[in-house]
Amino acid sequence: MQVAEYWVEDVAKGKVFSFTITENKSQLISESKVLPGLAINLLEETLQRSWSCDQTEVGAWLLSKFQT
Repeated sequence: MQVAEYWVEDVAKGKVFSFTITENKSQLISESKVLPGLAINLLEETLQRSWSCDQTEVGAWLLSKFQT
């Protein structure tokens, strides 16, 4: 299937685990290999913000992170 990367979310704890697949093995990564520059901790913070903010606020905040 040529999956290069996959993410697992623990929504209850606000955690995101990202893995890359090389040589038929999974390896935990802190930055996306498929989307260079995307830090996994940014995804976690986005998930956590979604608990207290509406989608519009979360979307605007996340977009601001990519514009800086």
